[in-house]
Amino acid sequence: MSIRSVNVSLPKVVEYRGKTVETGIFKDPIADRVMMRELNLDGDRQADLRVHGGPDKAVYVYSFDNYEYWKHELARTALPYGQFGENLTVEGLTDEVVRIGDIFKVGDATVQVTQPRVPCYKLAIRMEDPLFPKLFLASRRMGFYLRVLEEGEVGVGDEFELVERDLVPLTVSDVVELAYFDRDNLDRAEVALCVDALASPWRQEFEERLRRAGRSMLTEAEVDDRCGPSA
Repeated sequence: MSIRSVNVSLPKVVEYRGKTVETGIFKDPIADRVMMRELNLDGDRQADLRVHGGPDKAVYVYSFDNYEYWKHELARTALPYGQFGENLTVEGLTDEVVRIGDIFKVGDATVQVTQPRVPCYKLAIRMEDPLFPKLFLASRRMGFYLRVLEEGEVGVGDEFELVERDLVPLTVSDVVELAYFDRDNLDRAEVALCVDALASPWRQEFEERLRRAGRSMLTEAEVDDRCGPSA
């Protein structure tokens, strides 16, 4: 589980459907080690801070394991690192195995997984395909965001060392499935709320889902029952 590429970009203005759009999705690989800070990597910025960036979305990670899938799916012979707007292209960290709340040591930094990526129209700009965000979501290969617990330098070849695993086995893939494809699973929504590290917008979505269904929040006893290692 190591970094294959570190990718950064400052926002740039592009044309999209007759309008000018500012975006930081055009990431380019860099060779040097770089500081990972609370809000981003040095040399990287998010454009629209209403929906991008912030402490819970400081760094976006995408698995290199998905690249071969997309080459085949898109009939492309090559995809450059950073193609999906990720800051870190990482080998071995797939959405099916990474849990929300997992804490990793990488380089000199310590990070925590907070949420899946939500595809938006800027991914369509990057891929030059207006339908790609829907294809991306349907693939369930979303990647995930990191919260930076301890700032430090990172670079190509650095290993992701798991130092603490959340007891609730809620993977990135589980959250995507629950949010978009299994919306009636209220029991699983309650379990998702057991994960303290889950980013606020996702917590609010699941809480609202329970409220609409007339489900009250878990009692302390229910939390102990639902949110243990076997949840």
